Amino acid sequence: MFDAASVMVPSTQFTLSGLTVSFDGVTVLHGVDLSIGRGEALGLVGESGSGKSVTWLAALGLLPAKARVSGSARLDGTELVGASPETLDKVRGGRVAMIFQDPTSALNPVLKVGTQIGEALSLHRGLSGAAIRAEAKRLFDLVGIPDAERRLSAYPHEFSGGQNQRVMIAMALAGKPDILVADEPTTALDITIQAQILDLINSVRREMGMALVLISHDLGVIAETCDRVAVMYAGRIVEEAPAARLFAEPRHPYARGLLHSLPPLGGVRRKLVSIPGVVPDPRALPKGCAFAPRCTHVSDACLGASPTLRSPEAGRRLACVLEPENTDQRQFEAA
Repeated sequence: MFDAASVMVPSTQFTLSGLTVSFDGVTVLHGVDLSIGRGEALGLVGESGSGKSVTWLAALGLLPAKARVSGSARLDGTELVGASPETLDKVRGGRVAMIFQDPTSALNPVLKVGTQIGEALSLHRGLSGAAIRAEAKRLFDLVGIPDAERRLSAYPHEFSGGQNQRVMIAMALAGKPDILVADEPTTALDITIQAQILDLINSVRREMGMALVLISHDLGVIAETCDRVAVMYAGRIVEEAPAARLFAEPRHPYARGLLHSLPPLGGVRRKLVSIPGVVPDPRALPKGCAFAPRCTHVSDACLGASPTLRSPEAGRRLACVLEPENTDQRQFEAA
């Protein structure tokens, strides 16, 4: 199980321990152990299908009824797995808010955005009447929506994609959350708007003292935003380390593969190395390490039991049977 001493985080606030999810008897999340401290920014990276979004949807009780969730998700000692609807209603949107990838599907198209923000303010802050509109306008101003008073009476289709994402951020902030979970918040936006949204999230996080969980496949975004990074593959965390250390010296072959598939921003040009194959179907996972069929360092030891997370050094967790020195930079590039 998760050893809090293995990865140092400030005053742990949210802890996942042995979190497992299955659909129709097929396990898609295999005992995730993770924690986030107060005011910390944690990045969660990996290819599509790695289990990044499912992890937090499960923790917050947002998966469909057919999902079977076990393990633990504790917010300051309050257990959320199997918690009552009343408990979850107080946590979701209140202490923990989530920004979804596609704001147009998350917003109700037949309700004015001011009404939708007002519902969150009423539920989580107990506001009513003129106080709701005043606070909604303040939130619109905070997230940079111009002419906030008038735009509160607009419908989602009257906003651009970037403005709808700002509306979603305003709604997430309505309950003054302790933790903000941003699930691919910039994927559908052009590069200029992406930068604006990320700057907005960072500035609001600093101003409000929130913790941030940023789920993204964009390693550049993670590097610029997060204090600590967890790499997921096939429903498991395979490496976790402080962001600067992971990007400078990734230990797991999958983490190395992700980084070496990107062009360097400076220094000597090098040939890009892609990761062969795709993330395996959870219904037909290979024996042993799930990454073994795609790994250039695979050995007989990789084909036995799935490797468990260990701490090869302070502040880092790694799930690989190879010793760190056996997956050095030169070997990877030579492959």
